[in-house]
Amino acid sequence: MKVILATPRGFCAGVERAIAIVERALEIYGPPVYVRHEIVHNKHVVESLRDKGAVFVDEVDEVPVGAITVFSAHGVSQAVEDAAAERSLPVIDATCPLVAKVHKEGQRYAREGREIILIGHEGHPEVEGTIGRVEGKVHLVSTAEDVTNLKVDDPSKMSYVTQTTLSVDDTRDVIEALKSRFPDIVGPDVRDICYATQNRQQAIRDLSQSVDLILVIGSQNSSNSNRLREIGQDNDVPTYLIDDHTCIEPQWFDGVGTVGITAGASAPESLVQDLIERLRLMEDVQVEHLDGVEERIHFKMPVELSSHG
Repeated sequence: MKVILATPRGFCAGVERAIAIVERALEIYGPPVYVRHEIVHNKHVVESLRDKGAVFVDEVDEVPVGAITVFSAHGVSQAVEDAAAERSLPVIDATCPLVAKVHKEGQRYAREGREIILIGHEGHPEVEGTIGRVEGKVHLVSTAEDVTNLKVDDPSKMSYVTQTTLSVDDTRDVIEALKSRFPDIVGPDVRDICYATQNRQQAIRDLSQSVDLILVIGSQNSSNSNRLREIGQDNDVPTYLIDDHTCIEPQWFDGVGTVGITAGASAPESLVQDLIERLRLMEDVQVEHLDGVEERIHFKMPVELSSHG
């Protein structure tokens, strides 16, 4: 069996930073360190940090007064930040800088008196955080059809921002529908779309041209991992989203000569290597790497942690 690995795959810079923030906080302050929601959407990452002393909670009112608290990479609303301040919680914010950038854009548009369209998925923590960071009217849309049903106050004062785990391709139809209905609408440049989302989606498109089956490693609640699975399927390649190597089914590989493997932005590379070893138990495996974008982006640690040397 030939195995072709997508490039890039797995951790993005925002995820690497968020995990490093929890690990560094545990080193500096000692356990327990409390984390609101999953730091990133991957159960293996969460379990690993839990073993080191991280305690994951749904809301900040579950955190003991004065305890070190980390906000997840997805970002939080102003109400969550205020609730943490009321409990005198020393907060370390692991919000991805690209998500924070979306917050700032939304706030700027609100100051200009614009209504804001947020392109994203209802219920996703990043979407909830973004809506809760903007003072003003925010409409959530997921599809071009949603745009036709929008009721707005002033069609000439509209703007849009997008969830970072959506790519240029994911949002193209919605943005075109917005521009058609609201010719004066303003929004960020496409270069502001999350680089990691775009790169991983392009990599799976390239991968689908030369494989019989694709395995996407990622959690079921990971937006970007689910989208990778959809793209593989859209390219007429049987594609499965799996948590890890224990989830594969032998019958998937009947008549399969070449397997493509990629991983969502929250999935560690160790899971990819475990999967390859599992495949080796089934038959001889030859591993190749698909050429792709080499990511060199790194985000700085928060000042609360970097000042500790």
